[in-house]
Amino acid sequence: MRSAYSVETVRTAERELMARLPEGALMQRAAAGLAAACADLLGRVYGGRVVLLVGSGDNGGDALYAGARLARRGAGVTAVLLAPERAHAGGLAALRRAGGRAVEAGEAVGGGGVEELVERADLVVDGIVGIGGKGGLRPDAVPLAAAAERSRGAVVAVDLPSGVDADTGEVRGTAVRADLTVTFGTHKPGLLIDPAREYAGTVRLVDIGLELPAEPELEALQHADVARLLPVPRAESDKYRRGVVGIAAGSARYPGAAVLAVAGALRGGAGAVRYVGPAGDAVIARFPETLVSDQGPKRAGRVQAWVVGPGAGDDAATVAEVLAADVPVLVDADGLRLADASAVRARRAPTVMTPHAGEAAALLGVDRGEVEGARLAAARELAGRYGATVLLKGSTTLVADSGGGAVRVNPTGTSWLATAGSGDVLSGLTGSLLAAGLSAVDAASVGAYVHGLAGRLAADGAPVGAHDVAEGVPEAWRNVLG
Repeated sequence: MRSAYSVETVRTAERELMARLPEGALMQRAAAGLAAACADLLGRVYGGRVVLLVGSGDNGGDALYAGARLARRGAGVTAVLLAPERAHAGGLAALRRAGGRAVEAGEAVGGGGVEELVERADLVVDGIVGIGGKGGLRPDAVPLAAAAERSRGAVVAVDLPSGVDADTGEVRGTAVRADLTVTFGTHKPGLLIDPAREYAGTVRLVDIGLELPAEPELEALQHADVARLLPVPRAESDKYRRGVVGIAAGSARYPGAAVLAVAGALRGGAGAVRYVGPAGDAVIARFPETLVSDQGPKRAGRVQAWVVGPGAGDDAATVAEVLAADVPVLVDADGLRLADASAVRARRAPTVMTPHAGEAAALLGVDRGEVEGARLAAARELAGRYGATVLLKGSTTLVADSGGGAVRVNPTGTSWLATAGSGDVLSGLTGSLLAAGLSAVDAASVGAYVHGLAGRLAADGAPVGAHDVAEGVPEAWRNVLG
C-alpha cells in the first residue's frame, strides 16, 4: 500500500524526529537522497551544469546542501536566490565551500540573465517553495519556472513541485513542471492527485525515518493489496455462493450500455449475472449465460448486489426500485441523475456512486472545472452529502467513503480509457465484486484498479473500445494474482 499524509501530519512527525537527532541531521538525510537522485539523472556528474532555484524555506536548504554534494563531485553548481536575505545560511555556506556559486534572481550572469542560465542547465533543481506553499508561485518566481520548462535539462522538484498544493493536488496559478520529484518521508496527497500529479513527473520517495500514524490521508492499492482482495472460488463454491449480481441498465436508445455492463459483471468474480431491462435480446445474444428478465428488479430473483443506471434513459422507477432493495447498490450514469438524494441517504445497505467529473459537478451544483481542479474535495463532499461510497472517475480516480478515513487513489489506467462505454464496464465489474462480498470501498477500489489495468493491457499504446477493456479483465486479473 502506498500512503500519503497531510502537511500537518508530516510537520508533526518531522518535529518529533528532529528533537531526537543532532541539529541539521534530518536536512542532511533529505539532501543526501536528493543529491543521489540528481546524480542518477545526470549520469556523469563531473562537468554537469546544475542550477538550483532556491527559495527561503527548508526546501531551499535541501537544494543547497544537495548542490554542495554535487559540486564536490565536480559539477558546476549555481544557486539562484529568490530571497537572498532569507536563504538557508548553512546550506549556502556549504555550497560555496564546495566550489558552487550563488546569484540573485534579477542579477546579470555572464552577459545574460538568470533565465538564460536556467535554460542552458543540464539539471534544474526546484527548491523555491516547500510543502506549505499555497496558491501558485509568486510573480518573481514565474519567469524562472517558465525558463525551467524551456530548459534542455531535466527538472527535479524538492519534495513537491513549487506552486502545487501538497494537501489537495490543486494548482491555482503557475507551478513548476518537474520530470522527477524527490519527496521525503512519505508521499504527499498532491503527488498522487491530478492536476498536481501531472506536474510531479516520476516520484521518488526518500526514507528519512519519519514515524507516521497508522491511517494516512490518502492510500493507493498495489498488486499485493488487490491480490488479497480478489474473490477466488473455493472447492465448495457454487454460482450462488460466489454471489449473484443484478444489472438494471440499458434502454431502447442505449442497449449497448446494458451489454457492456453485463460484460464487466461476468468478468468480475460473481457466480451469476441477472439482467433486468429492455435490452434483454441484445444481452442474451452476446452473453447467453446471463439470466434475463423483463419483469423488473423485484421479480428478477435473489441477488447479492445491484448495478443500476448505465444507459437507463429516463427510467426513474427502476432506479427507485433498486434503491429500495436491501443489498449493496452501485449507481452510475443516468442513475445518478434519476436517483432521489433522500432515498440514497436513507439506505441501510452500502451504496456506491460512480460519477465522472461532469456528473459530480451536476450533483454538487458547481462547474465541472471546479471538480476537476479540486478532485479530492469533490469526492469527499459527495460521499458526505449522499452517505455513500463515491468513486470519482477521471485522470485520477478517487474512492471516498462517507465515514471518512483514507481516500483511495487508483494508480492504474491509461488515457485510452476515455472512450464511450468504458464506465459501463467498470460499473458491472465493481457490482460483481460487491455481490462477491467485498465492502463498498474495497469493491470500488479493486474494480477501478483491475479496470485500469485491463485498459492499459488492452490498449498497449493504441486506441481501444470498451468491449476490448472488458475482454482484457481476465488478463489483468491473472496479472495481479501473478
